[in-house]
Amino acid sequence: MTLHAHVVQGAAATRLLVLLHGYGADEQDLGGLLGYLDPDGRFAAVMPRAPHPAPGAPGYAWFPITGEGVEPAAFAAAVELVDSFVDEQCAALGLDRADAVIGGFSQGAGIALAVSLRTGAVTRPAGVLAMSPFAPGWELLDVDWDAARGIPVLVQHGTEDPMIPVRAARDLSRALAEHEVPLVSLEYPMGHQVALESVRDAQAWLARVAAGETPSAALPEPPPEGPVRSVTTASFPTEVLASDLPVIVDFWAPWCGPCKQVSPIVEQIARMREGSYRVVKVNIDEEPSLAQQYEVQSIPMIALFRGGRLERAALGAKPRPQLEAELGMLVIP
Repeated sequence: MTLHAHVVQGAAATRLLVLLHGYGADEQDLGGLLGYLDPDGRFAAVMPRAPHPAPGAPGYAWFPITGEGVEPAAFAAAVELVDSFVDEQCAALGLDRADAVIGGFSQGAGIALAVSLRTGAVTRPAGVLAMSPFAPGWELLDVDWDAARGIPVLVQHGTEDPMIPVRAARDLSRALAEHEVPLVSLEYPMGHQVALESVRDAQAWLARVAAGETPSAALPEPPPEGPVRSVTTASFPTEVLASDLPVIVDFWAPWCGPCKQVSPIVEQIARMREGSYRVVKVNIDEEPSLAQQYEVQSIPMIALFRGGRLERAALGAKPRPQLEAELGMLVIP
């Protein structure tokens, strides 16, 4: 299969830059970043169009996503397709694959990682740029971790990404770091997107890679949680159901505006009721089984658990006295 591609050759191009778009986009999608990523025109940028129409979106997908998740064979087929495409473009443009940087956004970032780090690759790229990576299948491949130690990787992700939780990028970065891959992992207060700050950081990283460096930095510390701890499906039985104190649970999601409005109020309750109530939160995007189990139809839902049972719930962003009253708590002025 031949992939249709958008090619922009810089005035001083001596290296290949492959940019793989995300789900529902096309070969034009990342072209607008080039003026920021490569202002000096040292790369020949090639941006292929993914092979599959994306249901419910105007563009294309590198691999289908179904209710069952990602089919490993479909992911592997996309990796093979892109791998061959990189070879074709290097031959057509007279550029060395060992000098190339392979990058992408979302789905494309997952493919870029797999193409670059898998066992069996004959020639490794000079670097991998993973923007908001959706990488559910690359770890299913046989990664050549020995070779990966010589390939710098930049991972960028939004802390408020509603589609791919930042926890996924942190897990990915942790796995790379544990295998001593030269890694720079950066987080930004953004959603599933790129921002001016992230593009500027990517440009600086690209310049260092083009200069022959292998940039690396310590993993960023996750921001402090504050007075309201996050709980997961695994910790919910211990943290909530088995608690000797009544527990207030804030069911929320990063994309929910009213959730952000009520969050400071929930934190205020946690501080004022310390010792009498435990206050925790559940991200329903990351813990959908809990949302289904407790029939969370609308958020924010602030629930009161006592003795292992859901006793009361309040919906929506409300002033603290009203929220406490609806939960059956003695209202503190």
